[in-house]
Amino acid sequence: MASSVARRLVACPFNISEARRRHLVETVATAALSTSDGGKWEETTVLNIFNDFEYNRSVITIVATIDSIREAVLSASQKACELIDMHTHTGVHPCMGAVDLIPIYPLGEEVGVEDCAREARAVAQGLTERVRGSSAFLFGWADSPSQRGLAQRRKEMGWFKKTPDLLAIRPDFGPQPQKRYGLTGVGASPYVMNCNVTIDTQDIRIGRSVAMAIRESTPGGIPGLQVLALPHEGAVEIACNVESVTDPPPGHLTDQPWPSFSVDGQPYFHASASLITTRVAELAG
Repeated sequence: MASSVARRLVACPFNISEARRRHLVETVATAALSTSDGGKWEETTVLNIFNDFEYNRSVITIVATIDSIREAVLSASQKACELIDMHTHTGVHPCMGAVDLIPIYPLGEEVGVEDCAREARAVAQGLTERVRGSSAFLFGWADSPSQRGLAQRRKEMGWFKKTPDLLAIRPDFGPQPQKRYGLTGVGASPYVMNCNVTIDTQDIRIGRSVAMAIRESTPGGIPGLQVLALPHEGAVEIACNVESVTDPPPGHLTDQPWPSFSVDGQPYFHASASLITTRVAELAG
């Protein structure tokens, strides 16, 4: 029984637009584990809380069974929306929502990406029903039938702009986005890793040049990489979302091992942290 439960796990790196009030972040994390009557959700845990003060952004990694993830995430979302007001948010990292990002990833062979997509759609709907005035867009496998990626959907929503035009946004769930809660991205895909590399410069132009060179959309870039260059603690951080790809990487990138895993019998590959770090160092000089 225990091994069966373990194989039906999913992960949600739950991104909120707050890091400077640690007690608030911890309260949101506790909400992911707590039922409305003061009990605890079964088969649910918070593996890690990552705070970035300058970005004013935290990632709460929730792991649960596929049957438990929805209520855990919705409970955390309700608490985050109660405590975080986007009217007063400041930070150099792009964001649009008090709860900015809810990705759901399968862990192991017993859960498929479509299972995660179903839960993601239910989370998006549940969030906008429980928190009146909140709005959500879908990405990845949850964005049926288009399955547009997170970077594309963020671009469509104006996420990369300093002051997005909320009146121009058409969310998939909820009303026109309001400044109080903003807009939440909810989706599903094979696991996406993060790899952030600091370069010793304050010149953001150098960082942007490096980011452009390694991102997937650039000829000769690294497959699966979505990249931003951001000022961070007196230097520049190359912030990478490392998406998984189904095709083996090109020959010029196979001098370092590409970790792999399988979902629903489909093998996936992703660039290693060492490959990304090496390429960034070479380009940054």
